[in-house]
Amino acid sequence: MKKNYEVLNIKCGGCAGTVKSKLKERFPDIEVSLESDPRVVSATIHSDEEERYLLETLKSLGYPSIHEDLGGLEGALLKGKSFVSCAIGKMNQDKGE
Repeated sequence: MKKNYEVLNIKCGGCAGTVKSKLKERFPDIEVSLESDPRVVSATIHSDEEERYLLETLKSLGYPSIHEDLGGLEGALLKGKSFVSCAIGKMNQDKGE
């Protein structure tokens, strides 16, 4: 079933590119909408395990679900991770990946 997840810290195409490249092998139909705020990541999910994997991977990249209970320090660290993920995504876009 196609599910939508609202996530924090996705700002641009570089961020979206990182999310897609890191998750496309397991979720070939992954989409990132930059049209709404918070941003929406969509993918076909077949099990609770897949959903956990998707959400954990997003969080590890610095893009947690809006429903995560983030403390001040954890939220700040995730925002920092998202800047790094964004920069990597932008570099990969420039290379044509």
